[in-house]
Amino acid sequence: MNWMRAYIRFVDAVNYRIGRVMMYGIVVMIGILLWSSISKTFFLPSLWTLEIAQFALVAYYIMGGPYSIQMGSNVRMDLFYHEWSDMRKAQVDAITVLLLIFYLGILLYGCMNSLAYSLGHYQGDSFGFFAGLLTGSEEIGRLERSPTAWRPYLWPVKTIMLAGFTLMLLQAISELFKDIIKLRSGSI
Repeated sequence: MNWMRAYIRFVDAVNYRIGRVMMYGIVVMIGILLWSSISKTFFLPSLWTLEIAQFALVAYYIMGGPYSIQMGSNVRMDLFYHEWSDMRKAQVDAITVLLLIFYLGILLYGCMNSLAYSLGHYQGDSFGFFAGLLTGSEEIGRLERSPTAWRPYLWPVKTIMLAGFTLMLLQAISELFKDIIKLRSGSI
């Protein structure tokens, strides 16, 4: 139980700090879209603004997701939930968070494959590719680019997605541990 509490404190602290920083991502997106509007109205339109705004939005919601889970501000079907006891809520949350962990595991696996592809690895084994990058037996190949006119590299946004899904998975495990502790002892 103590190691669960230590895990919860560590993961919650990391995701809290990252989430508080990512809250200002909306200001970044507003700035990018404002510049896009100004440049289209008064100057030559910038090719990069809409795609950078999309990348900023991905970072905003993927990296802010763990904070949202931690704060309990994610969307729930609250037909019966608000009337249940805390123990019943913990039981249902423990089951649903297991489904979330399974789903996030699939997303993380797909994201790793997509990142490996964007780094120029066109075979199916992304785990071997990343292990090879660490040992030096693999090298980065032809980097994937966006098919738009601006043609940015895609590996930075896919790296952010991998980090966000990893943090979200760690936060989901933290939520599962909170439910387990609540079911065992009655409080966190």
